Order: sequence, then structure tokens, then C-alpha cells
Amino acid sequence: MFTRSDTTRLKQDLLLKAKLMNVDLEFNTRWGVFSPRAIDDGTELIMKHITVDPDDICLDLGCGYGPIGLALAKHCDKGEVHMVDKDFVAVELANQNAKLNNINNTKAYLSDAFRQVSKEVKFDQIISNIPAKVGREQLSIILYDAFDALKPGGKITVVTINGLRDFIKSNFKFVFGNYKKIKQGKKYVVSQATKNID
Repeated sequence: MFTRSDTTRLKQDLLLKAKLMNVDLEFNTRWGVFSPRAIDDGTELIMKHITVDPDDICLDLGCGYGPIGLALAKHCDKGEVHMVDKDFVAVELANQNAKLNNINNTKAYLSDAFRQVSKEVKFDQIISNIPAKVGREQLSIILYDAFDALKPGGKITVVTINGLRDFIKSNFKFVFGNYKKIKQGKKYVVSQATKNID
């Protein structure tokens, strides 16, 4: 149990240091956002298997406080990274963390999946740590919107709990016509699909 005086301390932002894609980063986090004390295992796994080109335009879908998007932005220094989340606290923290790490080629903004993402922007890569409780309906919306938002040859890469592997595999094949398992760990799997060039 926490006392009233404990809550003063609990309201203060936490500082988290992490190395992602061989880049040292710092994050302000807060109780109430996903995984505030440490980078979660799914994010750690996907970040070990992502490669980007310096001029890529990327989307971090469901960015949280920004670990994926900010690591990508460090590697896409001639490109840009869009970070979106439906949680306003996460978006606020992601933007704070971009400033904290002196990253200028990214911006976080509120969006329920792709709803606020400009249809004018086409992405080389879309990366997401998909929540375990994503429903079939929402996943279908996300995948079709991702297909439309990718450039020809663009890739969507997601990390999910292993229990969603077959679900993701069948949906990737249905929407994109292909599926590639990048890496499977004890609890999580990284999956990828490519928007084929016609």
C-alpha cells in the first residue's frame, strides 16, 4: 500500500536508459504507460532484427514513450520517423524524449492506428509492437491501412506474443500475399510482410 506522501514520488517521471540498435538512449517514462521501468522483451527482440536505410521514412505504430521510433530516427538521419499512439501521455513523453536525445527528424502525434496519419505520406517501413489483446477487427483495419500506407517494396514488421503467431501469419498472407518469420523467442515472435512491387 502506498501512503498519500508516496504518491508525490510516484507522480515524478522515471528516467530509463537503454541501448537499442547500438544507440544509447534515455527516456522519461511515467507510471501508467506501458513498461515504464524497462524496455519490454518484445521491443528488445524486434529492435535486434530491424535494419533501416538512412533516408527511410518510417512509422512507429503504437509508439508508447518512443523507444522504437527514436532508435529508428537515429539510423534514419536523412529520413524521418512518424510516431503515433492513441494515449496522449505516451505521445507527450515520446516528444519529450526526442528532445532529450537531440533527435530532430521525428514527431509523435495522437492517432488511433492510422486515423490521423496523412494519406499523402508513404512509408518505407512500418514497425509495431502489437498488443496481446488486439482484436481481429482492429488488426484487419491496421493491416489494410498499413498496406495502403507503404511504398511499393515497403515492409511491415511486428512483434507479438507467440500465441498470435499463426493469426499474424494468416492475416499477413491474406492482406499482403506473403509472410516471413524473422525471429522467434521464448515468448515473442517477429514477423514481416512486404508490399510487393506490381
